Amino acid sequence: MTETRNSPELSIIVPLYNEEASVPILQSELNAALKGFDYEIIFVDDGSVDRTVERIEPKMNVRVIRFAKNAGQSAAIYAGLKAAHGATAVFIDGDLQNDPADIPRLLAEIARGADLVCGYRARRKDTRVKRLTSWIANTVRSRFTKDGVRDTGCTLKAMRRECVDALVPFKGMHRFIPALVKGAGYRLVEIPVNHRLRRFGHSKYGLGNRAWRATVDMFGVRWLLSRRLNYKIRERT
Repeated sequence: MTETRNSPELSIIVPLYNEEASVPILQSELNAALKGFDYEIIFVDDGSVDRTVERIEPKMNVRVIRFAKNAGQSAAIYAGLKAAHGATAVFIDGDLQNDPADIPRLLAEIARGADLVCGYRARRKDTRVKRLTSWIANTVRSRFTKDGVRDTGCTLKAMRRECVDALVPFKGMHRFIPALVKGAGYRLVEIPVNHRLRRFGHSKYGLGNRAWRATVDMFGVRWLLSRRLNYKIRERT
């Protein structure tokens, strides 16, 4: 993230894909939750084919990145991070299932010294099948990558800008942000967050063959972490 003279305190990054009904409500909720903060909102439109971008209210602290075609949630989050100016970045889903009211609680943990704060959905509002498959995937991933995170599928996170250098851009990256950041030596904490029922449409980033892709990615991330450069500078002259 490149700092500018008028850098805000926070950058809120919102990946969007066909969320025309949700985005006006989300923007209003973000504005209400972040009163008193100096922030920007970066909406990353992941190739929507509806009126999502038209429903975003233009404001001085709002920026929009539009992809030429759908590239996935990892690409949207990474593009938002690279464009962000804030000292702290917050990721939040565009479908209203994450609650903007939880953001100040994540930021409080950053203020207490955490580098990455991961929300976990204590009371998920999903189907039993989705909860079960997510639990299995999270358990296997957490033990294999040793990130210690119980719910990496929860998009709601807050991260210090320096942690961006720990990330490696690849499809599926968003599931391994905690592993990559923790593997680079940063401090990670989890807090429970609210999870709400989907109000409009259906999940835009569906299961598909996600389990197979995530398994392959998991082995790749494990290898990457084992090969990470690890050094401390003793002296500069």
